[in-house]
Amino acid sequence: MNLKISLAALLVTITLFGCATSSTPSVTVTLIATQRNAGQIGNVTLSSYDNKTGLSYFISGAPGGVTLPLRLYTFIYKGSCQQPGPVAYAMNEQVNTERQPIRGWTLSRTAPVEMSVLLSGEYAIVVRTAPSDGNFDIFCGDIKQGVAAK
Repeated sequence: MNLKISLAALLVTITLFGCATSSTPSVTVTLIATQRNAGQIGNVTLSSYDNKTGLSYFISGAPGGVTLPLRLYTFIYKGSCQQPGPVAYAMNEQVNTERQPIRGWTLSRTAPVEMSVLLSGEYAIVVRTAPSDGNFDIFCGDIKQGVAAK
């Protein structure tokens, strides 16, 4: 019985992966936890569509003391995590996250810029807690260090 369930799950995954692939590869950026969120992990996958960039985040957790439901703000800064410049894109029309059964949170955002622009310049992605939770940066990742993942 377990073999049948495993095979069915594999077939569904392959089918969904086949439908989701495009000629433009996606890029995964590792998010590094700040001191305020030490021990947590995260990543964001960038995908190109309609002259925009979709960002799909997964984070393992947020600092203690934040209110639930978890609300996170996301930004793309010009520069790097080590030397951030001005905010290039604030993606905060919605700030809700979705709790995952595997101890983590997911969120999706859209940046009004082509992915090729983000990959050709120096940009960093920042995840921040809500102002009511201290407005702390909890993750940062340099887009140039992303790894293509078709």
